[in-house]
Amino acid sequence: MLRELNFLAPGKLTWLEVPEPELLAPTDAIVRPFVAGRCDGDTLPMHQPVSRAFQLGLRSGAFEPSIRRICGPVPFQGPFPIGHESLGEIVALGADVNGLAVGDRVVIPWSISCGTCDNCGRGLTSKCVTTRREFATGKDGNDSELMLAAYGFGAASGPFGGTIADLIRVPYASHTLVGLPDGLDPLRVAAAADNLANAWQIVVPFLRRRPSTRVLVVGGGAPSIGLYAAGLAAAHGASIVDYQDASPTRLAIAESLGARPVERAIGRLPGVAGILAAGFPAPPAEKEAYDLVIEASSSGAGLRHAIRSAAPGGEVCPVGYYVGARTGVPVMHMYATDITLHASVSHPRAHLPELLAWIREHDFPAEKVTTSLADFDDAPKTYGAHATKVVLYREPLTDN
Repeated sequence: MLRELNFLAPGKLTWLEVPEPELLAPTDAIVRPFVAGRCDGDTLPMHQPVSRAFQLGLRSGAFEPSIRRICGPVPFQGPFPIGHESLGEIVALGADVNGLAVGDRVVIPWSISCGTCDNCGRGLTSKCVTTRREFATGKDGNDSELMLAAYGFGAASGPFGGTIADLIRVPYASHTLVGLPDGLDPLRVAAAADNLANAWQIVVPFLRRRPSTRVLVVGGGAPSIGLYAAGLAAAHGASIVDYQDASPTRLAIAESLGARPVERAIGRLPGVAGILAAGFPAPPAEKEAYDLVIEASSSGAGLRHAIRSAAPGGEVCPVGYYVGARTGVPVMHMYATDITLHASVSHPRAHLPELLAWIREHDFPAEKVTTSLADFDDAPKTYGAHATKVVLYREPLTDN
């Protein structure tokens, strides 16, 4: 029997024994994770007793019904495997896996994709049609497919467990896994499987379309995504990158990555309600507004503030969890100002090859966002720390 990190209750994590994974299809791989970043979203159940409130919110219609399809009818009720942002080394391969070898170090995207369906071809790899249908067999209800085929969310998102484990099985390995370039420190790209790729997909395509533009990051609830986004925007030539937050630690990190820190009081991080009532500065005048706004406070009030901070023709990208069914989006303001609201899960597999190559070539210091580096074996004690970005590490089996 092997270990897998499981969430039990707020503040309580443990290793549980699981069977050793097997190659169930010739396209599978078995991977040993040795780096694990904590996704910003994993802090919600660990730091607050939200399960009961989510059940009530779903029953009453106050919370988004999509939560049930991702996390199950009783969201965040332990035990369930937690963790989905990892790098690992391949220890076994199915007969039909191409382009990979035992011993290769790879990024393990949080979502599983086939690489051949229409959605994968469009870059929507986290909405892969093949995997969401194939692994929905036996799922409760009348849904014909999973909302997400992913690690670390429990059985409602497939039979994959979490990636903080001794070994994991990776379906469609030839496509899903992305090799780590030679010479690239795995700790530098500890969040590449989700949060770092998320920031890349928001910032870099926009700045290629509209270079030298003004960028605002509203930080807080999705802290590492906001910081990665600020750093990538500065590195890709934005004329101004303002980073708003109340945390001195995060403000200092943002400044070290090339952003201009703007202190603001947010009161508290969003909890069960997911809405902040106040604490945001007044929106800027139109001539001082921003072309791209990344909303990382993970709150309804932050979302409204972000929209009102966008310049005419600007784009607003929310990256947090917005669990309330009513966020109060000011649609009339968006209409009058011609603002695009683009909300999306991250699609790391579509961006990882370019992201990893660019970080290696440009020596981008993504590791500055990591505020807690801990031993992999100590995950039950350290994964739930109150920190901006927790990363777990253990030695790989082979030198590379």
